[in-house]
Parts: sequence; C-alpha cells; structure tokens
Amino acid sequence: MTVVELKQTPPAGLVVSQRHGSVLRLEMNNPPANALSIAMMEALKAEFDAVREDSSIRVVILASATPGQLFSAGHDLKELTLHRADEDKGRAFFAKTMKLCAELMQTIVHLPKPVIAEVDGLATAAGCQLVASCDLAICTDTAAFCTPGVNIGLFCSTPMVALSRNVNRKQAMEMLLTGETIDASTAREFGLINRIVPRQYLNQVVMKYADIIASKSPLTVKIGKEAFYRQAEMSLEEAYEYTAGVMVENMLARDAEEGMNAFIAKRMPEWTGE
Repeated sequence: MTVVELKQTPPAGLVVSQRHGSVLRLEMNNPPANALSIAMMEALKAEFDAVREDSSIRVVILASATPGQLFSAGHDLKELTLHRADEDKGRAFFAKTMKLCAELMQTIVHLPKPVIAEVDGLATAAGCQLVASCDLAICTDTAAFCTPGVNIGLFCSTPMVALSRNVNRKQAMEMLLTGETIDASTAREFGLINRIVPRQYLNQVVMKYADIIASKSPLTVKIGKEAFYRQAEMSLEEAYEYTAGVMVENMLARDAEEGMNAFIAKRMPEWTGE
C-alpha cells in the first residue's frame, strides 16, 4: 500500500510515524536496542494519546525501525543505573520509570483502536511486556522473547502483569523464573503471538490484518475492545451480566442497524462510527 504520509521529528525522532490510509504505523527508532527510556516511553505515549483523538485512524501497528535486530530490550538499564548516584539512590527516578511504563501499557490496552505488534527480532523484559500489551502480535520465524530480569537480580514484576494476562500461568512462570529466551514457535504455543510468518512477508501480513480490522465499524471495534478487557477481569456471572448490557447498547447504535440491514439486503455496509 502506498504511504500517504510520513512524519519524523528531525534529526531522528524516537518514534517514526507513517500513515497508510486509516492505519498508523509507529516505529521505535532508538537503536541499537530500542530501550524504553523515559524519553522513548513519553514519545510512544504521546503518539497513542494523539491516536485516541484522531477519528481517521482505526488501527495502529507498533514495530521497530530496525527490523531483524532488537524489537525492544526493555528499560534503559544505563539510564536507571546513572540515577543510583542520586541522593535517594535512585528511588524517585525508578518510581517515575515504572509509573510511566505502567501508564504506557495501560494506554495501549485502553486505546479505543486495536494495536498490532509487528515483531522482527528480540523482545525482552519490558519489550516483551510491550508485545503482550498489544491486542495482536505477529512475528517472524526468527523473533524471540524473554523476561530475563531474574538473571540480573531484578524480577520482571511489571512485565509479569501483561505476560500473565496473555499466557498460561505455568508458562508465564517458566519465562519469569528461568529468564530463558523462547523462540517464535514456543511464543505462539504459549499464546503470546498470533502468527509466525517469514520475514519477507511480515509487513504484508500485518497490513492485511490491519486493513481487515480497519474495514469494520470503528464504533463496534471500540466497544468490543473495551468489553474484552473489562470482562476478562470479572467472574463468569459478572461478565455475562456486563456483556449483555454492552450488546444491548451496541444493538441500539446506528452502525449495528446499518450492518444488519446491509446483511439482509446483501450489500456492503456504510459505517458512520455512530
């Protein structure tokens, strides 16, 4: 698909933004590791906050500007270590880092548009957390994932939140306790990844997913994404009660009426987002 808009903050923005119709592609551009420094997390959060207000964007793709290398190595350990020299031994800066990270991950989950992680390389620690926080994740057959904090005396407690909400508990604990790297096939078996594709087809497959989702009613997708994450934290009885109410409200929306009428009339629906 032709890129209709390209934006990069000179001289080298931490996040490169490209528009493909109603799909926005965000590329982390902090080589060599795409470390989630304070600046990188602020830049990503600013992009996602802007997406929330832009009705013309329906799907977001999160990728690396340096495919085949590191998707993201997680927190910037050098930046964190420098602040051990602070009067409080880094406590305030560590707290700021973890708070911002939590805000970024929740921004992705609460974004009313789906986010697809396009992974070609290693996603480690908070980088793996980033993948787990996205709604869908598609990777190459050479991608790899790990939560290796235990190896350096720092358990991946915040990555654990996203990881444990995506994969089986024992598999999550396997990653967290061993710190070992898993390959793409294992990541798919664990439920961390949706699909594995050869590198030369990665962008094509991700864009196919994005275009399919972007063709749906944006209101319906927004309603569905919010309901998915909310009901996941409820009991079975609470979830059914909540989602029944969601469906009633959804049924009353103009797009639902249009979609049903279009189906009956055997024509394509015309979405208004209302």
